[in-house]
Amino acid sequence: MKSYIEERAVEIATYIIENNATVRQAAKHYGISKSTVHKDVTERLDHINANLAHEVRKVLDLNKAERHIRGGLATKEKYAHMHMI
Repeated sequence: MKSYIEERAVEIATYIIENNATVRQAAKHYGISKSTVHKDVTERLDHINANLAHEVRKVLDLNKAERHIRGGLATKEKYAHMHMI
């Protein structure tokens, strides 16, 4: 694996952990696709730094468990704005 890919994977993982960020937020922050972020932190990071990969997995699992709540809140907000207009 090329060194810049390894560096990117570690940098993205650190960003996700420090900011409790989602894959989408990390992708937007670094200007890369969600698929690349996901592959970096789930597959590539295991070979680079297993401890860091484990920490990122905790954050991603938490985000996955909460996503249905976020979606519901976003929909609620959307319709609240529609009724105000």
